[in-house]
Amino acid sequence: MPRALLSAWDKTGLETFAAGLAELGWALVSSGKTSAFLEEHGLEVTRVEDVTGAPEMLGGRVKTLHPRIHGGILARRDSGDDVATLAEHEIEPFDLVCVNLYPFADAAARPDADERDVVEMIDVGGPAMLRAAAKNFAHVTAVSSADQYEAVLAELREHGEVSDETRRAFAREAFATSAAYDAAIADWFADDTFPDSLVLAFRKVADVPYGENPHQRAAYYQDADGRRHLLSRVTQLGGKELSYNNLADLEGARRVARELERPAAVIVKHANPCGVAIADTIDEAWERALAADPVSAFGCVAILNRPVGTALGARLAEHFIEVLLAPAYEDGAVESLRARKALRILRVDDERPEAPGELDYKRVLGGLLVQERDAALDDRSQMEVVCGEPDEGQWQDLLFAWRVCKHVSSNAIVIARDLQTVGIGAGQMSRVDAVRIAVEKAREHGHDLERAALASDAFFPFPDGPQIALDAGVTAIVQPGGSKRDPEVLAAVEAAGAAMVLTGRRHFRH
Repeated sequence: MPRALLSAWDKTGLETFAAGLAELGWALVSSGKTSAFLEEHGLEVTRVEDVTGAPEMLGGRVKTLHPRIHGGILARRDSGDDVATLAEHEIEPFDLVCVNLYPFADAAARPDADERDVVEMIDVGGPAMLRAAAKNFAHVTAVSSADQYEAVLAELREHGEVSDETRRAFAREAFATSAAYDAAIADWFADDTFPDSLVLAFRKVADVPYGENPHQRAAYYQDADGRRHLLSRVTQLGGKELSYNNLADLEGARRVARELERPAAVIVKHANPCGVAIADTIDEAWERALAADPVSAFGCVAILNRPVGTALGARLAEHFIEVLLAPAYEDGAVESLRARKALRILRVDDERPEAPGELDYKRVLGGLLVQERDAALDDRSQMEVVCGEPDEGQWQDLLFAWRVCKHVSSNAIVIARDLQTVGIGAGQMSRVDAVRIAVEKAREHGHDLERAALASDAFFPFPDGPQIALDAGVTAIVQPGGSKRDPEVLAAVEAAGAAMVLTGRRHFRH
């Protein structure tokens, strides 16, 4: 009779899985609360203490750490010595081990978590059994997730055994589960944001059709410890599956949208904002964001931070949008949007601020660059007016342009007027070229630059960049300052009768 060892914290679906095994003639062995749970569901279970001859001890810390358990898991069935050893010590082998681990990450993430309670959620016996089963995958099936239950039962019903391929695949998943679990524990113990050894664990959310280009394979993973991620609490209401580039642009758009509290529309193309606007209504915000640069917005990712009504849905459907995200949609809006078969319509149930302490990673040859995320929200009180006197309207435009500029690729220039971006220069090797592009973009789409505000993500090394903007009508500039030629830049702004504000902090985004 084949034997299964079952030990699960999360018992979702376990009674069905165990019943399926029992119906197929398997003997069930279990420990502690798992055995009690299965007995409550009318299943015949041999308790671990009856196998080991030793009771659970140390408040449940020691249950399965015993040769009669691990010998039964690790014994090689094609080894005469191992088989003889089992016989000598009257140890019965296990053919399947089903374990899911204590919820350490959930316990550690609680704001009021007590250290002693968190430590008790460090599973010792579970990972040991799971790793033992995975090591002996040639003979034992290691089941580490409820998602695997049905596949196991299906193979047993059809073939009477679990295939070699499935056992090998499950072994990999078991080791990945154990590794992610240990990574979460190591991260909790870390005293430094940048420890000597950095252990990362991510769990696949979905395969995506391809990467940045069709010849590149790709997938989307979430932080195994994270309580939320880019697509958590997001429901797709229509359209094609999300691509790699869709997800990258969606991340960029959501970062901008989190900076804006009033009704706002954010349009992103190739990871850069190309149109952002704030207005009294979300309908007006969309029209103004689109008007900022309608050419670049073709095939965009768009975010609206207010519900989409029927009329707005019809307007959105007139434009080629790759991905649209909003907190809610009227039925009529969804109907109009679904007429665009390729449009990915996303509803986000809960748009929260960025999680504190998140890190950014960039892969380099043979290594990883790691930094704190640039999540700082620069406040007006932290800035210094060095010339001119911005009025309230100019202040609003300066702060708006500065917040958008933080999310534009360096060198970055954002020109705004009446809480609408009217010109953006992104990713230029020269800052003066970024200014020139932003001004040309504004003129190309008929935007009035008189009394516009300009934001630069880093200081101006020369006065030539500001001069181009001043000559075009810009009357207020916000920038970090810190160049040795700051006096020359200041003189150019003063000569034009404009205002300039220094933030003292730059926002490069490479």
